[in-house]
Amino acid sequence: MQPDTAPAYQLNKNLLILHFTVFIWGFTGILGKLITITAVNLVWYRVLIAFCTLFLYFKFNRQDIKLDRKTFLKLFMTGALVGGHWVLFFYAIKVSTVSVTLVCLSSITLFTAIFEPIINRKPISKLEILSGILIITGITLIFKFETQYTQGIILGLLSAAAASLFSIINSRQVQQISPPVIAFYELIGAFVWITIYMLASDTLNNLQIPHNYDIGYLLILGTVCTSLAYVAGVSVMRELSAFKVALITNLEPVYGIIMAFMFFGDLHTMSLGFWLGALIILSTIFLFPVVQKQVVKFKSRKTAF
Repeated sequence: MQPDTAPAYQLNKNLLILHFTVFIWGFTGILGKLITITAVNLVWYRVLIAFCTLFLYFKFNRQDIKLDRKTFLKLFMTGALVGGHWVLFFYAIKVSTVSVTLVCLSSITLFTAIFEPIINRKPISKLEILSGILIITGITLIFKFETQYTQGIILGLLSAAAASLFSIINSRQVQQISPPVIAFYELIGAFVWITIYMLASDTLNNLQIPHNYDIGYLLILGTVCTSLAYVAGVSVMRELSAFKVALITNLEPVYGIIMAFMFFGDLHTMSLGFWLGALIILSTIFLFPVVQKQVVKFKSRKTAF
């Protein structure tokens, strides 16, 4: 079944799952700020906990997870993008703020509008590009960037580009492979590539041991926010296109910034600019399917004549 061609009830169900998943993702920024260890160490523990959780799930359900070598290598290499995305994401949070990083992550829409047609060899959609530009306008209004956050902005944008790429790849893989299996092997790939990086940079020899609250935060991050949310995020791609997933993912900074305000009291994030930007993002997300449907109808009538 091709994305966005499933029955309406199935699409609505997947949209609800995706919105819930995005809400969980919005909470990862809060955990990233609360956890005191470095970004690379944080992601290393996160991925370790996540794929161990999935392994136990497969063992409990006695599910066969064997893959041919070619498919395994594809997922393993995609894991490098997954790991890179998370390291860049949490590093951006460490050097800037939760708000800055989550706002930059919204650029995933524009990246997807550009990358997806190239990878899937289809015409670039002007409507998708326009939506991406509107999202960028919205996130610019949400947070007035300051020069002190330049490094965080760059890292956040690179993180969004990596997320866009592995989302597009997964939207193709999920048509043939079970979402939990995809998540499991990509998480293994992420763990191995991050471990190689840590060995090369001598970080593994100085691995930070989490203490006190960090342990609890990491367990929540690795199980609920990673293994569960990652599987859910991949599974909806059977019926939803990579661009639509990216579009709805733009709610993550809205959820995340509200939670950042609740946890850390960042009053500046709740300014008029925030509400105007959030309005543009929400309007784009919810109006896009309506406009897209009208464009399709218009083209059909034009072809008929």
